[in-house]
Amino acid sequence: LADESLDIERLDLECQFNNTDHRTDLNGVDRLIVRRGQPFTISLYLRSGSFQPGVSSLSFVAETGPQPSEQYGTRASFGLSPDVDTSRWSAAVTSPPGDMVALQICSAPNAPIGRYTLTVGQSKIEFILLFNPWCPADDVFLDDEKSLEEYVLSQDGIIFRGSHQFPQPTPWNFGQFESGILDICLRILDSNPKYLRNPGKDCSGRRNPIYVSRVLSAMVNCNDDKGVLLGKWSGGYDGGVSPFLWRGSVEILRNWDSQACQPVRFGQCWVFAAVACSVSRALGMPCRVVTNFLSAHDTNSNLTIERYIDENGELVQSRDMIWNFHCWIENWMTRPDLKADFNGWQVSDPTPQEKSEGVYCCGPIPVKAIKEGELTFKYDAPFVFAEVNADVVTFMKKKDGSTSKVTTATVVGQKISTKKVGSDAREDITHLYKYPEGREHLLTSVGWVSFISLLFLVFLFTKFRTEQVEAHQPWWRRSRRR
Repeated sequence: LADESLDIERLDLECQFNNTDHRTDLNGVDRLIVRRGQPFTISLYLRSGSFQPGVSSLSFVAETGPQPSEQYGTRASFGLSPDVDTSRWSAAVTSPPGDMVALQICSAPNAPIGRYTLTVGQSKIEFILLFNPWCPADDVFLDDEKSLEEYVLSQDGIIFRGSHQFPQPTPWNFGQFESGILDICLRILDSNPKYLRNPGKDCSGRRNPIYVSRVLSAMVNCNDDKGVLLGKWSGGYDGGVSPFLWRGSVEILRNWDSQACQPVRFGQCWVFAAVACSVSRALGMPCRVVTNFLSAHDTNSNLTIERYIDENGELVQSRDMIWNFHCWIENWMTRPDLKADFNGWQVSDPTPQEKSEGVYCCGPIPVKAIKEGELTFKYDAPFVFAEVNADVVTFMKKKDGSTSKVTTATVVGQKISTKKVGSDAREDITHLYKYPEGREHLLTSVGWVSFISLLFLVFLFTKFRTEQVEAHQPWWRRSRRR
């Protein structure tokens, strides 16, 4: 049989149908936005002739990034198949012979996300490819429709702040489908230093949600790059907006985009986490904001918070800290780079606290790894473990310069909270991060009590072992938040 190329007059991307079918229609239906590993349909209208099975030929090339390469997985060439194959880039004709040809096209379920050019014969189309948590072959697959509604499609949420005695719900508009937000999220990826150094390799990395979540963790703060937010935890907020005044991510992301990628002022932990959640959901990664009350910040990786008092019982400032609360995000994904059974929720923290591989980012680390104490896992397992499990050791610093241990207490990592699926209620997920044994809700007061009070410490520890934090409030009189 002769091999005849089709004479294509125009293409219809069927955006209304495809975007609705791929659950991207909230972004609008004026352009093609699809999810990987799931077929989409385009219609070819021929100038002359008709499609004849076995006679007509059609070739396809899908490319993403400025340096598309088959070696990097950012370029794929393929032809027509009898049926579409959802395990790889493929295409099949689904219409009878005629002057209109209906094509089903499918991307590989591990294709890099981002902007694509698809060459169909001599014609070119553009589309955006996202992660697909509805696709079993995608690394972000989540097999629960209600969770997908909450963690991918919901634009409104609740973030918990306040104290562990009184968690306070804060409404937040994630706004991941608002006009222009997806383009801004893709611009964030294209602004990261790894892309600027080697765009081909960076775009190739976008097939992997582990890589993308790590890039986002670094790019939501501006400490090493042209990131979105500048943090501020003390003093006034002149020259910017107080973190307490933000009510959603949309204004923050649009400000960053319109101001030539200059950092938006100012953020604290819940703002960093909320923006990271918006970007994750926009790109198709299931995501939720998590709040850890009495959250430790271990600066020297010894899994211990060291506090120093003088001989009068007054607190001497130390680098290690405990915050009233701290917020991060969890992304849902598989972890083929780790041993089995560590798939699922992964902690990622965009608030700049400590450097990871030379950059202010944190994660992703499996929540289960924190619970099981798997501290050799990448990325940043010891730091996150300390946030929820560190012991607090208080030393007395004497006038002669010597120090002696006064007490050890376990107080951090209380009421770890997130919004409940399909409800504004608080869900306590502490049990996902730590075992209850040996983790009593006990706060031993050693920071700001007088020296005389320390003499009664053992007595108080025994008598009030099962009492709550309220019995020892003075240690926490200084309010800290991240």
